Amino acid sequence: MLPVVALVGRPNVGKSTLYNSLTKSRDAIVSNMPGVTRDRLFGVCRRGDRPFMVVDTAGLTENEDVLAKGMSAQSWQAISESDLVCLVVDARDGLNPDDTEIALRIRAMGKQMLLIVNKMDGLEESNARAEFSRLGIATTLLISAAHNQGIADLVEHLEGALPPAPEEPEVDPSVIKIAILGRPNVGKSTLVNRLLGEERVLAMDLPGTTRDAVRIPLERDGKHYVLIDTAGIRRKARVGEGVEKFSVIKALQAAEEAHVVVLILDAQQGFADQDAHLLGEIVSLGRGLVLAINKWDGLSVRERTQVTQRLDWGLGFVNFAKRLPISALHGSGLGELMKAVNKAHHAATREFSASDLTKAINEAFEKHQPPLVRGRVAKMRYAHQGGRNPPRVIIHGNRLASLPDAYKRYLENSLRDRFKLVGTPLVLEFRDAAANPFAAKVNVLTDRQVAKKRRLIRHVKGR
Repeated sequence: MLPVVALVGRPNVGKSTLYNSLTKSRDAIVSNMPGVTRDRLFGVCRRGDRPFMVVDTAGLTENEDVLAKGMSAQSWQAISESDLVCLVVDARDGLNPDDTEIALRIRAMGKQMLLIVNKMDGLEESNARAEFSRLGIATTLLISAAHNQGIADLVEHLEGALPPAPEEPEVDPSVIKIAILGRPNVGKSTLVNRLLGEERVLAMDLPGTTRDAVRIPLERDGKHYVLIDTAGIRRKARVGEGVEKFSVIKALQAAEEAHVVVLILDAQQGFADQDAHLLGEIVSLGRGLVLAINKWDGLSVRERTQVTQRLDWGLGFVNFAKRLPISALHGSGLGELMKAVNKAHHAATREFSASDLTKAINEAFEKHQPPLVRGRVAKMRYAHQGGRNPPRVIIHGNRLASLPDAYKRYLENSLRDRFKLVGTPLVLEFRDAAANPFAAKVNVLTDRQVAKKRRLIRHVKGR
């Protein structure tokens, strides 16, 4: 399970800039105007040896309007769900009374806390440390998120402060873990119940009926699976509390644990921004992927055509994933869905020999050569497998840095077609052949060699 780090603090202290730097993305809107971030953003930091989830929160403020209260409530919810809290403060503003109040409240919650002093570019470090030491937080890191200063040290400190990774229980390698993901009320629990043949999880026509992920063993057609439903059984007495937001944290943690992710899309609601964000994270995790288009049976022929066109446009970046229309309520399409899961798992964990991969890239090169760069063409010598789930293919050769992205996509599609890789991302890594280690070394002649060279020159001139 990915540990969770929450970035909290007053408005406009640089939380979103830091979030973008840690996740290497531009998901968070950055502005000098405070209060731009109004909801939680979730991403994964992979800058160090241990990936972890980063949560960007709205600024905590004492403003009493309804919107500000809702934003603060979301931030405190993120703090309660996190393993580690980063209190971000503004070095240029100095210590603010609100900073002190936020630190006291976090400490009262019993959460482990780091102090991040941002916007340190051009400022004296000793002065900043002295001023913010009054907060009484043991670990203080000075950074400038906008200029990417101190981020590497920050990541190292975060990895060291996170709780140790739990020991993985011994699991039968033949068991396939399937994470069922999707937006609220798309039919996740209904699908799980239909696959199990019984009402094991609570399914209601109400978004946010579920909270924690539940893991349920399943045996189907002689194969063993573990279904991870990203929302558990909620107590009946609390179902009437209003609509809860879909927990992206639980979804990404489930995807990290699973071998194959089944993302359910509502055919009647279409493809939303939240689906795109979740898909991007699933692909970056490298998990096998199957897209289940639920509630398909309730559409007319014209509506189905329109939905298909919209999905073709929105899902172009995951064209490797099998897309299947299903009805979780009536059970149609579930047989094909499980076949697609098995194929995705097989493709993600498949082993390739170096000879087969080398032959495949050579055939692709002969069919279509890359463009010339400065009159020379890149050469691919050999390839071998560098990992599984997702498959990683390492290609060695000369001048591979000059290969355009279009040609790399051509190679990826060629390997997919050759080995019938469906439902899994494919990672290609290009390595140029090592340069001559003696190319820059000057060959210094010995005295004997110099004398011999002079004798040879005199002999040639004498002729």
